[in-house]
Amino acid sequence: MEFKEVTVETTVQAPVEKVWEYWTEPAHMTKWNHATDDWHTTFAENDLRVGGKFVSRMEAKDGSMGFDFGGIYDEVKLHEVISYTMEDSRKVKVTFIGQGNETKVIETFDAETTHPPEFQQQGWQAILDNFKQYAEQTNK
Repeated sequence: MEFKEVTVETTVQAPVEKVWEYWTEPAHMTKWNHATDDWHTTFAENDLRVGGKFVSRMEAKDGSMGFDFGGIYDEVKLHEVISYTMEDSRKVKVTFIGQGNETKVIETFDAETTHPPEFQQQGWQAILDNFKQYAEQTNK
């Protein structure tokens, strides 16, 4: 099946070592991994190695709905690249480009076929924007 590739990106005012830590450690993941304030991540676990699995539980704060988001890592290069395959076979690649005291984060993913790619891009960008805000506040 062919998927449309979508890219979102941001620049975080923090060194790549910190950005990597905030992105990959479950204690941090639960604090930024949501697109809107009426959702939250209640649980995350991460085995960050090739062949390792990760999963996070995203739920509406009112308890009306929720879902697990997870996958298996295909590539892990410390402070550089994380790529994984989701349970529905879509691929995601996250690139970290450290530039002194800031880090560019570029996330490319295969859009699913249920919702328009533009809608998905907005959602993933919103999560990435939350990540940027969290990482910059935490890094102070």
